[in-house]
Amino acid sequence: MPFGIGPLELIIILAIILLAFGAKRLPEIGKSLGSGMREFKKGVTGEKPAEEQVTAAQASDPALPQKTDETTPAGS
Repeated sequence: MPFGIGPLELIIILAIILLAFGAKRLPEIGKSLGSGMREFKKGVTGEKPAEEQVTAAQASDPALPQKTDETTPAGS
């Protein structure tokens, strides 16, 4: 085990965390820790959020047709 922590020490640490936060809040804490780590990794790697990638792809897509105003006849 890293840092010289054995299985007994891990069980004791988990029991203290369970007593401190309660069983109902542990999933919330795990979820927030996971999302925080994910955001940190994105920040370190410079990865853009999915919404920005989609917007950038739509802006640079020349295949999209341009709307024109067809109220006046072409020969006038």
